Amino acid sequence: MITFPIIAFFFVVYLVFKSIIIVNQYERGIVLTLGVYSYTLGPGLKLVVPILQRVIKVDIRINTLDIPKQEIITKDNVAVSINAVVYFQVTKAEDAVLKVKDFGYAVSQYAQTALRDVIGGVELDQLLTDRQKISDEIKAIVDKETIDWGVDVTSIKLQDIAVPDNMKRVMAKQAEAERERRATIIRAEGELKASENLNKAMHALQESGAISLRSLQTIENATNGPNNTVIFSMPMELLEGFKNLVKK
Repeated sequence: MITFPIIAFFFVVYLVFKSIIIVNQYERGIVLTLGVYSYTLGPGLKLVVPILQRVIKVDIRINTLDIPKQEIITKDNVAVSINAVVYFQVTKAEDAVLKVKDFGYAVSQYAQTALRDVIGGVELDQLLTDRQKISDEIKAIVDKETIDWGVDVTSIKLQDIAVPDNMKRVMAKQAEAERERRATIIRAEGELKASENLNKAMHALQESGAISLRSLQTIENATNGPNNTVIFSMPMELLEGFKNLVKK
C-alpha cells in the first residue's frame, strides 16, 4: 500500500524535475508567472518555480519562409506569377511571443501583401531588370512593421518570375529589334569613320598636288593602246593641283 510519505516524496521529486529548464544556445526562454511576463531566460541550465511559472522557448536562428506563387498585375497591365523567400530572425523574444500570436505566419502574410503592393506599382521591364531593388523595397516595407514584433527581416529574394507566353514572344521580337538597331548603328558609325578617313585623304592629296599626278597616271594607263581615245573633263581640283605644282 502506497503511503502518504511515499506520495509526498515522489511529488517533491516531480517538482524538482519540473523546476529545471535547459535553454539551448539558439533559444531564449520567456517566463510567465501566473500568466504574466516576468523575464527572459538566456541559454544554459535554469531554475523556475513549477506550477506557478511557465517557460515558452523561442528559436532565435534565421528562419526561412516560402511565399507561394502569386499572380499579380503589373503597372502596365501584364499578369505575372512570382514566388519569393523571406529570411527573418527573432531579435526580441518577449515581443515575438507577447505581441503577435504566430510571428512566422504574420511575417508571411505581411510579406505577401507588400509583394503585391510593390509589384503592382512597377512595369514589367523594371521588374525584370531591377529585381534586387524591388526586393529591397519589399524588405523595407515588411521590416518597418515587423520590427515592433521583435522580428528582423534580414532579406527577401524574388525567385521565379513567370510571364504569359504571348508576352514572351513580344519580348523576343523586341530583343531582336534591339539587336538589329544596334547593328545598324555600328554599321553607320563604321561608314562615317570611313568617309572621314577618305575626306582626310582627299584633302591631303589636294594640298600636296598628288591628286594631279594620280589623275595623269590614270589617263596614261587608259591611253596605252594606239586606238584608244579618251574624252574627259578637267575638274577644278585638278587645275588647282597643277597650279600647286607650278608654284613648287
